[in-house]
Parts: sequence; C-alpha cells; structure tokens
Amino acid sequence: MPAEEIFIQATDTDPAVIARAAMREAHRRLRDRLAELTQAAAGQRPVADLVDFCRHELRDHLVVAERDLYAPASRVAETRLLADALRVGNAVLNHQINDLAVATASEAVRIATMIAGALDLYLRIEESAAPVLADLAGIDPSLVEADQQGVVDVRQIARGGRHPRVFARYARLAPGETFILINSHDPKPLRREFESVYPGAYSWDYLQAGPEEWRVRIGRVTADA
Repeated sequence: MPAEEIFIQATDTDPAVIARAAMREAHRRLRDRLAELTQAAAGQRPVADLVDFCRHELRDHLVVAERDLYAPASRVAETRLLADALRVGNAVLNHQINDLAVATASEAVRIATMIAGALDLYLRIEESAAPVLADLAGIDPSLVEADQQGVVDVRQIARGGRHPRVFARYARLAPGETFILINSHDPKPLRREFESVYPGAYSWDYLQAGPEEWRVRIGRVTADA
C-alpha cells in the first residue's frame, strides 16, 4: 500500500473521519446561511435571496444526499429502512421549499423558520446515520460527501488545483444541473477559461459578490458539442 494511502482507523487520517468532518462543516454552512438570509428577510429585506438559496443550494444538498447516499443504501436490506426514514425528512424539506417559493413576503419568514427547524433535525439524523449507511451499504464515505451538496469551496485548495477541481465538478453535471462555487475573490479568470472551453454551454450567476466571499452558481446549459 502506498504511503499516502496508509491511515489509522478512527483518527484524523481515517477517510471516514475526514468525510464526517466535511459533512459537519457543510451542514454548518447550510444552517448559518439559512439563518443569515432568514434574519435579513425578517428585517424587511427582499426575500428573493432566501428563496433562491432554498430552491438551489439547499435543494442541491437534498438531491446529492438522495443520489449518493440513500439510493445505494436502499438497495441493501440492512440499511433500506434507515434510508427510507431519512427520505421522509428529505421529502418534508422539499415540500416546505415548494411552499416558500410561492409564499408572500409576510409568510416567507415563518416558512423559512419552519425549514430551519426541520433542517436542523434532518441534518443531525443524517450526521448520525451516514456512517452506518456508508459502512453497511459499502459506500465510499469520501464520495458521499465529495463536493458536499453541490458546493465546491476552493478557498483551502492550493491555487494550482482550484481550476482543475472546478472543471472536474462541471464535467459531472448533466444538462440543467448546477453547483455553487465559493471563493475568496471574484473568479473572473476562471470565467474566462469557461468561455474559452465551453462557450455557450455553461451558465454563470453571482449569488454573492464579496467583500470576503464570492459565491457563483455554475451550470451546464447544454451537452458539449
């Protein structure tokens, strides 16, 4: 076994431990962002950003959890019931997001608060159940939480590895799918690369433009020519 593949189980070098830490960090970001946008909406700011976050970034989380965790776990007898139970929480959140999308401004904060409560419970269960599902269903935990819930945060990646990581994530998209890029500066050079390599085939929408964090939703509009 190569030296870089050696790890001690249940320590910081264990891939399962690393994956669970990545899951908790991704969950923290979801909770914090939802709380921030709900508070802004309660302060009479437009609710469009709150709705956009729930319909895309939060829903991306639910889609990835279903695809990479619950679907494979439901094919194994020992984990089928647990996966189905988690799907109930997934469905509840999707229903609440649908309600938020058509809510009036006065109703949006109330529904967002309900989403926050359901999300917190759902994420706590997910954090507890994911290692069991991954172990019994034979799911690679590093894949379960890779690019967690459609978010690629490149701030901790060495500069030479950032663009390849983003393009690798883009390559996995089907037409109509998106992911969220998080960076510490405006990724204009990356956009120029996209325009050169995938002209007309990608979408690029700023969700947050600084001053300390940039968020861009990148999508595949069409199949590559």
